[in-house]
Amino acid sequence: MTDLANIRLFATHPHGCSYLPDEEATTVFVDPNFKVDASLYSALSENGFRRSGKHLYRPHCQHCNACLAARVPVKEFIKDRKQRRCWNRNADLLVSSSLDIDTPEHYALYANYIEQRHSDGDMYPPSREQYTGFLTREWGVTEYLEFRHQGRLLAVAVCDRMDNGYSAVYTFFDPQEERRSLGAFAILWQIELAKSLNLDSLYLGYWIKKCDKMNYKTQYRPLELLVDKRWVRLN
Repeated sequence: MTDLANIRLFATHPHGCSYLPDEEATTVFVDPNFKVDASLYSALSENGFRRSGKHLYRPHCQHCNACLAARVPVKEFIKDRKQRRCWNRNADLLVSSSLDIDTPEHYALYANYIEQRHSDGDMYPPSREQYTGFLTREWGVTEYLEFRHQGRLLAVAVCDRMDNGYSAVYTFFDPQEERRSLGAFAILWQIELAKSLNLDSLYLGYWIKKCDKMNYKTQYRPLELLVDKRWVRLN
């Protein structure tokens, strides 16, 4: 395995934080020319890195350490009552894995999701170039999970299979299907998928205590957070 200390990192200039309006953010990312494979990707995830498109990154802010990498130890996870209802409510969906979402059908679902749910975010307005660049397949590990009802595409979960678990990269869905709680169902499905393959964790990206948009991640217990280079349980 590559010594992580030998990987060259680059840093962005400080910029406004997307999650905490009064903070300034800096991101470090792995040299784009460095050869990455599933094993290295797994090791970097253990150390708090996350994938966006072709880039592996993690926050490296000078005055703030609020962003904590989060993961669910799937073998210990048990659905609570609300999650069981969500699971049962979506029992009529057909879930399958696809190697390609570069189609008008998939992009239309994505664009509608961004326009309806994230018109105040960095990804608005949506574009085809942004879509293909952000949700690309990398290093032979990416899977696209399609959730369909009677053939109609309702949701897509982009996830990466690593040596130590799955990484939930991004999920987009039909905002009109609010009753189904498709975002929650996609996480539950990925937890069960990782568990069925005897993998350890589902990585959920970063969690910020003071960010309401990230509160949903605490609903999946037990939840582990990377604090001072150690994975600890959230109380």
